[in-house]
Amino acid sequence: MSDIDMQTVNNAASSGRVLITGANGFVGKYLSEAMVRQGFQVRGAVRASVVTPDGVDAVTVGGIDETTDWSEALHDVDVVIHLAARVHVMKEAASDPLAEFLKVNLHGTVNLAEQAVKAGVKRLVYVSTIKVNGEETVDGQSYSETDTPAPQDPYGISKWQAEQSLQRIAQDSGLEVVVVRPPLVYGPGVKGNFISLFSAIDKGIPLPLAGANNARSLVFVGNLADILINCTKQPSAVSQTFLVSDDAEVSTGTLVEKIAASLGRNSRSFYFPPMLLRITAKILGRSAQIDRLFGSLRVDNAKICAELGWKPPFSLDEGLRKTADWYRGLSKH
Repeated sequence: MSDIDMQTVNNAASSGRVLITGANGFVGKYLSEAMVRQGFQVRGAVRASVVTPDGVDAVTVGGIDETTDWSEALHDVDVVIHLAARVHVMKEAASDPLAEFLKVNLHGTVNLAEQAVKAGVKRLVYVSTIKVNGEETVDGQSYSETDTPAPQDPYGISKWQAEQSLQRIAQDSGLEVVVVRPPLVYGPGVKGNFISLFSAIDKGIPLPLAGANNARSLVFVGNLADILINCTKQPSAVSQTFLVSDDAEVSTGTLVEKIAASLGRNSRSFYFPPMLLRITAKILGRSAQIDRLFGSLRVDNAKICAELGWKPPFSLDEGLRKTADWYRGLSKH
């Protein structure tokens, strides 16, 4: 099967109801649709009244913080997959960014978990971030679950604090907690820098990225959904933290070539000395963007593959093709 393994499908009918927070987001929509197709009873918690995928029972919860009332959303729920979060903000306007991230990602998550315990929820799958491990890896290094967490920005710090709080709640209550740390997620519906890269390549804009010989791990949204579904069912996932990624690592230079191929375009990537690019970016106040394009971030997914018997259903090339198909449909409107 393409989305989830047969054992998970066979268990779906008896799985009870699954609550997905952030069900109308990029990952949430894909995950909701995948679970509905496989026979799960899916309830989606959303911030405001919006259209959710067919078959999803939507519940509006408003903003997420320590005061959110989850009672309606958690009624008769066995498993929670917690996707909703305050994510990286390109133009941060808050005077105290960490406090804003903690409000949603720490205090909001703790509030959800405590109410889940009272509601009799059995398991909570928490989608964290590879930023808990750090921002980049050096040559020959890959992040793994045994690394000492070293988050560097407010988003990563808030996610790491939430992980620790969830583990304490699990120890005190018996709630089964599973933590998943993905790197950059791409696929149909993606936003931000990834879709901007697609757009630039589609328009034939020359990009000075041929010299980017780094190594980055990504995860296709279909692979992440498959992981999360597995984590709702498998007993061996309980109390575990998993780093997840596609099987392939890719340099930014190669990624540009692959995206161009998926779009049926000729890549117009050219070589420009990375050091000069970094100097120029620093002058323009865009060092962070260049660091992401030329820096490495490798993720070792060996643990989840070994302990859950997981294998990515989609290759990098397949994921990019599916993203390109979606993008072409989007660009026609």
